[in-house]
Amino acid sequence: SRVVRAKPVKMVDSQYYLPNDVGVSALDCAEAFRLLSPQEKMYAHYMSRAAWYGGLAVLLQTSPESADIFVLLQRIFRKQTPAQLEPVATAAGLSPEEYQAFLVYAAGLYANMGNYKSFGDTKFIPNLPKDKLEALVKASQAFQEQPSEMEALWRGCSCSMYSLEDRQKQLGLGDKGITTYFSGNCCLEDAELAQKFLDSKKLSAYNTRLFKRESGGKACYEVRLASAVQKDCAVDGECDSCCGCFNFEDKEFSVKRGDYAPLMEKVSHYLQQAQAYAANENQRRMLEEYRRSFTFGSIEAHKEGSRYWIKDKGPIVESYIGFIESYRDPFGSRGEFEGFVAVVNKAMSERFAKLVSSAEVLLPELPWPVEFEKDTFLKPDFTSLDVLTFAGSGIPAGINIPNYDDIRQSEGFKNVSLGNVLAVAYATQKEKLTFLEEEDKDAFIKWKGPSFEVQVGLHELLGHGSGKLFVQDDNGKFNFDQGKVINPETGEQVSSWYRGSETWDSKFSTIASSYEECRAECVGLYLCLNKEVLSIFGHEGQDADDVVYINWLSMVRAGLLGLEFYTPESRSWRQAHMQARFVILRVLLEAGEDLVSLEEVTGQDGKPDARIRLDRSKIPTVGKSAIHRFLCKLQVFKSTADVEGGRVLYDKYSTVSDSGTHNFLRLRETVLLRKEARKMFVQANTKINGDAVELVEYESSAAGLICSFIERFQDDVEKLESDLLEMSRNDAPCWCS
Repeated sequence: SRVVRAKPVKMVDSQYYLPNDVGVSALDCAEAFRLLSPQEKMYAHYMSRAAWYGGLAVLLQTSPESADIFVLLQRIFRKQTPAQLEPVATAAGLSPEEYQAFLVYAAGLYANMGNYKSFGDTKFIPNLPKDKLEALVKASQAFQEQPSEMEALWRGCSCSMYSLEDRQKQLGLGDKGITTYFSGNCCLEDAELAQKFLDSKKLSAYNTRLFKRESGGKACYEVRLASAVQKDCAVDGECDSCCGCFNFEDKEFSVKRGDYAPLMEKVSHYLQQAQAYAANENQRRMLEEYRRSFTFGSIEAHKEGSRYWIKDKGPIVESYIGFIESYRDPFGSRGEFEGFVAVVNKAMSERFAKLVSSAEVLLPELPWPVEFEKDTFLKPDFTSLDVLTFAGSGIPAGINIPNYDDIRQSEGFKNVSLGNVLAVAYATQKEKLTFLEEEDKDAFIKWKGPSFEVQVGLHELLGHGSGKLFVQDDNGKFNFDQGKVINPETGEQVSSWYRGSETWDSKFSTIASSYEECRAECVGLYLCLNKEVLSIFGHEGQDADDVVYINWLSMVRAGLLGLEFYTPESRSWRQAHMQARFVILRVLLEAGEDLVSLEEVTGQDGKPDARIRLDRSKIPTVGKSAIHRFLCKLQVFKSTADVEGGRVLYDKYSTVSDSGTHNFLRLRETVLLRKEARKMFVQANTKINGDAVELVEYESSAAGLICSFIERFQDDVEKLESDLLEMSRNDAPCWCS
């Protein structure tokens, strides 16, 4: 199909729509899937079904209008494929560019599971006039067959679909943006109070949302747990029901079940189907606990399931599912639903296994004293996987889970690198390589993939997997020698730590995600200088030096590119990893001695541009010692629960201003001018044919991505759509601030 560059909508900043030439790539899993046994294919199929249905909860976690737009698109494309709809669009007066813009918008909504970018959290709107899109909707077969329903759907979501009021431009809390984790009248103080309440009840925020209402001049809060069951009853294994009404700090709190109930019911149903094909007892018990978690809204059950998941070492079909990452909760403690199913890539996994077995030798190299490291390194599974299914708002390149600190600290975790995602995400064309010196570009293209593989391995395994949290439990017992451990930054005894149910996320809240990503990225930069690490990944001599150089250069460039994800109006960052990389760029610029230089220039097209230089000879000296100092500070603040110190440090390097040596606000404009849209992934479907499971693949295009979603939910499509609309309608009054 012809890809045409869109004409920009007048007066709309290009970051608020997806360009017509956005990259769309298929995630290739055919070979890995083919090698599975019939039982493994069945297991993968049912786990994928659970993931896809649960992933729809992200629509309701993203914006008030996302679910309605999703249903509108599903109804249009269920009746007419993109190819069948094209002549209808032409007859309705759309140009080929405008029709392509509509397909790209629809694909973007599916790929991000909502109308905000999963990476960066900015809103995107259709890149064609509203009246043109309305003409197409009304000319569609779906509209002809159900005019009153389709009219109501369009009327209900079209205004918000196109709205770019300041608050709607990005996700955020209160007047900073849009969120559906909280009702529209909540602000940061409400989030903090709710966190205290949840801590007092030993309840996790991961699977909750918070709704506030006034009653008789008094604030009342409803904490809603995601669960299939809607009634309040005690759950096996929990001493009493966590549901009910409570008075806390003179405010009324009620805890209720039943958020996303129809979706959680589907997830539990498919997990039950998968149980029949589980490979072993650990998998079976894991699925049992997950089902309990999604049925009753119990995070304790999910934690129990995660424990069995850790014990399920090296499975051929790997999966994880639940309310996992808290990047998009503006407060930083509620998890977004995600579910993935992937198949082991044996060759790459061998390299990661070698890295795991070298961990005991490598961890002491890190720049903090031995007391700040975990007492024993819990050897995780570390495998490279080819993704079959990844449901949620976006697909990462690597994952370190579970995110429960108590389990990660004392029982273990797993790391996965998603090989087929890496292969697609880092295929770069030379002409699209911005901000680099001409002589660096060929080496960058050659070594970007291999260097990123090293960085992902170190980041996930020895980054997230390292470092101790100092804790005093409810009985007053310490997990460190409180009288002896010295803080290397002050030279004095450690004087702060985590108490009772406090966790890293609850304590460091709004900066926790980005701060932790920054720590893990620094570990990657620091340890990639180790020759042993490089030889594990097959790099020796000059090649090894090139891998180090390109890894550091990638990080510096990513720091500059990160400015796209900063919003000057609210002075806030919208993406944890990109903020982390900007912080690292600032640390390396501050190191001086011309290690890194960043200058504003005029490009060949006469428009503003920028150039990055990194002196490779100074990486092992100036670069290493700058990261050494910074990494030690990050770990010490984290270990000692020193939120104040950690915030001061992190906020200092996160600040984007127009004063100082570099005008970062102006550089941000240059980055926006020259940015390349993030690629979208098309994923295959599985379907049962007789007693075999087939893989159904789609073309790498916006139309292919749309078709994959239409075929994904065929089983009970009308019931599903009416459930989504009902959930959306029920919550609608909550979003008015």
